[in-house]
Amino acid sequence: MTTLRFVGLDVHAETIAVAVAEQNGEVRCLGIIPNRSESIRKLMKKLGPAKQLRVCYEAGPTGYVVYWQLAALGVKCEVVAPTLVPVKAGDRVKTDRRDATKLARSYRAGDLTPVWVPGVAHEALRDLVRAREAAKKDQQRARHRLGKFLLRHGRRPSTAMPSWTARHLAWVKTVHFDHTAQEATLLDYLHEVEHMANRVERLERAIDDAVKIAPEPMRAVIDALQALRGVALVSAVTIATEVGTLSRFAKPRQLMGYSGAVASEDSSGERTRRGGITKTGNAHLRRVVVEAAWAYRHRPAIGAGLRKRQATVSAAVKEIAWKAQHRLHTRYRALTARGKCKQQVVTAIGRELLGFIWAIGVHVESRPDHVQPIAA
Repeated sequence: MTTLRFVGLDVHAETIAVAVAEQNGEVRCLGIIPNRSESIRKLMKKLGPAKQLRVCYEAGPTGYVVYWQLAALGVKCEVVAPTLVPVKAGDRVKTDRRDATKLARSYRAGDLTPVWVPGVAHEALRDLVRAREAAKKDQQRARHRLGKFLLRHGRRPSTAMPSWTARHLAWVKTVHFDHTAQEATLLDYLHEVEHMANRVERLERAIDDAVKIAPEPMRAVIDALQALRGVALVSAVTIATEVGTLSRFAKPRQLMGYSGAVASEDSSGERTRRGGITKTGNAHLRRVVVEAAWAYRHRPAIGAGLRKRQATVSAAVKEIAWKAQHRLHTRYRALTARGKCKQQVVTAIGRELLGFIWAIGVHVESRPDHVQPIAA
């Protein structure tokens, strides 16, 4: 019988605190090593054969580099969710060594929840999608700065027009101030708005190019998800990169929980109390599905853009997407008729949309030519 050793790592940028829990024995701290690949290799060699080791560390800003290094050494490693690590209510002392010891002990007891770890190529595409999301946020801030600056000085177009269209920007360029300082401020704000627009456009082109060379199973899922109303290329890529393999969830309810879009609950005895959504999940996934959910306030229809996106998908995927339109639009009307505010309604629709996303992903991934293993 193989005796296992459970290793807890408290990983930081420059150091790693190490603790070991014997399968049926003590838990001890081994000290702190440099966060370098050679130091990790020597540590694993010192601890024993790779097949006897079970290593874990918390997900954090250091990413998955340590995971990939251990996988290359043949050591089984799991990255665990830091928010789900058990914490003693009366514990007021926190150090790296204590954290590593707690991880080793909890890992041996089976009290830790692992997270999904993407492959290197998958992580690269996810980084690009998140860079585009950050650029969109920066663009919004730049627009707000310019818009509030003009509003503060009473500069408005003579005729009503949508903000940040080509016509609106052309009007902004005709605005001038008497004071040199204000003129310089306007030019700087305007330059930043144009710079952000170019940045977003550049990143979206990069996403288009990256999807074309992505693995075939991932491209198949991305194409299929675009059959859904409100889910275009960027949203489909975001879902695919944030979730990974959709079939790793046994039920759609698990995917909803992963997004943090399920209702919170505080029940005791005969009292049942449910509140807003937990938000303890993937915020990137939750954002795109809620944005897509707004499309279902319109009655079911297939426009030119959606018809073009559905041209290459199977009949089964189209059927799921059409069922989603009917189901979610009916649900939207029913909730609004009950007097629910639109934001709550759209959040509920986004949660149900995840069920149809799961159904399409499972259908595509179950095809023999599109089986997508979870990359290490």
